[in-house]
Amino acid sequence: MKRFLKLSKRTVTLIAVTLGSSIAILDGSIVNLALPAIAKDLNVPFSVLQWIADAYLSALILLGGSLGDIFGRKRVYLVGVAGFGISSILCAIAPNAEILIAARVLQGIFGALMVPGALAIINTNFPKSERGRAIGHWTAWSSIAVVAAPFLAGAILATGGWRWIFLVNIPLSALCFAIAAASTRESSD
Repeated sequence: MKRFLKLSKRTVTLIAVTLGSSIAILDGSIVNLALPAIAKDLNVPFSVLQWIADAYLSALILLGGSLGDIFGRKRVYLVGVAGFGISSILCAIAPNAEILIAARVLQGIFGALMVPGALAIINTNFPKSERGRAIGHWTAWSSIAVVAAPFLAGAILATGGWRWIFLVNIPLSALCFAIAAASTRESSD
């Protein structure tokens, strides 16, 4: 913990935005692997599963970046992280497919605030001389999240059931929120 406290504010910011983006990326992949378990538990056909998977895909990423420019990158990012955590709770407790689809739409909206917000925060919190390296780290760790998703999904589904794929987002979102709130400098255009 002492070593973590000695990290520079920019490094802690990079950890926060990478964690947030990774949560959003992981969730998109993990849910796809949980679809058979969801279908069995909620007794829904394939067409409904398609909605559960696709409801997360958001065309709002450009809007999310623009909102950060207007209202503040840190603020919008934190709203995205908090909303993602809350919508993950809604997904986990969904009693039927309709509520799960609606909660997935919310996850997609809040995820659209997180991912472009992460890059915008890197762009504004790092000097030009360090920005390329920071984006490289963000990209590498985000890619690791994509690769790790099937393994994590398998472990979660084998031990806890499909609802746990959403519940694991909650402590990760809370940790990400706390780190980002403490370390990230606000900016807007």
